[in-house]
Amino acid sequence: MSVAPKDVVQLLTRELETFTRELQLFPDDESVWETVPGIPNSAGNLALHVAGGLQYFIGGVLGGTGYRRNRELEFSRRSGNRTELVAEIQKAAAVVREVLPHVTQSQLADEFPEPIMGFKLRTDLFLTHLCVHTAFHLGQAGYVRRAVTGDPTSSGPISLQPLSQ
Repeated sequence: MSVAPKDVVQLLTRELETFTRELQLFPDDESVWETVPGIPNSAGNLALHVAGGLQYFIGGVLGGTGYRRNRELEFSRRSGNRTELVAEIQKAAAVVREVLPHVTQSQLADEFPEPIMGFKLRTDLFLTHLCVHTAFHLGQAGYVRRAVTGDPTSSGPISLQPLSQ
């Protein structure tokens, strides 16, 4: 069974829209960079990581956009505003919507054009991994926000409505 590019677009778009809502639930720009003991990454770091990874793997590798990733900075940065983070998430969503519809069934069945952390993976499997990876970090960002702010408000993740269209 191979995943259809349009399905990956729907899943990633849903997660990225929810990530935007999650960032907007922080009360200010400073708190988006806060962590709590035992949690090494802030929601800001997680947002940069997700956006950078998608822009690189989908845009740069599959789409030839030329995007250059700075993975180290995704995790080491400690300040910035939410508007900038949301813009990076939106750039990632645009790349997903622009590149994936052009991925062919043949490309999906082939090996992803570059090894991932030393592993060779089929493109369709790696795209599925990116969906899960994005959702995982979205969940982490939600828990970090709740721990940092004490606000239990939900950003409304994992809605089935966007997938029913």
